[in-house]
Amino acid sequence: MPSLFSKLRHKDLASAGLAIMPAVFVLLWSTGFIGAKFGLPFAEPFTFLFIRFVLTLLLLIPLVVVMRIPWPTSPRLWTHIAISGFLVHGAYLGGVFYGIYLGMPAGLAALLVGLQPLLTAAFAGPLLGEQLSWRQWIGLGLGLIGICLVLGSKLELGESLFDGFGISALLCVTAALMGISLGTLYQKRYCTSMPLLSGAVIQYLAAGALLGLGALVFETRQVEWSSTFVLTLGWLVLILSIAAILLLMALIKKGEASRVASLFYLVPPVTALQAWWLFDERLPLLGLVGMLVAITGVVMVIRKPAPKRVRR
Repeated sequence: MPSLFSKLRHKDLASAGLAIMPAVFVLLWSTGFIGAKFGLPFAEPFTFLFIRFVLTLLLLIPLVVVMRIPWPTSPRLWTHIAISGFLVHGAYLGGVFYGIYLGMPAGLAALLVGLQPLLTAAFAGPLLGEQLSWRQWIGLGLGLIGICLVLGSKLELGESLFDGFGISALLCVTAALMGISLGTLYQKRYCTSMPLLSGAVIQYLAAGALLGLGALVFETRQVEWSSTFVLTLGWLVLILSIAAILLLMALIKKGEASRVASLFYLVPPVTALQAWWLFDERLPLLGLVGMLVAITGVVMVIRKPAPKRVRR
């Protein structure tokens, strides 16, 4: 009997852990925009990200070797993983960081890439064969409305939506949006058998090579090694590039791409709350309403329908 109780307790703990995974991911992922705002005054975006990826690989590769985690055996799978790395890490992070570097507020960048679930849902049907219910489509629509309300709260404060940045910043963040959307679908379609740790190493190698080339061609590669930059870099490496990314890969592998993508609707509200706490940015009533609407939409998308009872 004790063994039975221990098994049941272990099962309950495992279920509870799976239940909180999405919330933990959203909390960790949202800190990336705050980290970009903290770190970019001390390094150019491609240089910043290249250093971040190098440090991440210095931690991940020994971990893969010590734990004897297998590497993908197929050259084709290596290629697919590298392509997903270009999209999920290279295009997404490069676009977001460069957009913020060019003057776009971190909260606005989070809101724009928060449109990812709509793109993912639009392409998940023809590419992956996933079908959304009417309830999920309503949830996606509510998420978009919520993001628009949060965005519109800037106007309520008397601010212009495009103060301090131009079309270049907008194009960079749009490229980031396309990168994370296509990367999520591509990984779900071609990389479901990818080992998490060794696969992440391949992705970071590919994205690091891309961003390193960008730093070499377009930037001066000068870094001001201040305490703020070092602490920010440490947080982004340990919490974002390792913990949050591995959690994202696990969520993509576990669930439908459209369900996983809907989690990104929660990132802009959480980022706005963090910006309010850290930088004393005002959050008007319209923004709070938008957050609640977005959260409601996420719940409608990710909640699984109750199983139908079978009558005997």
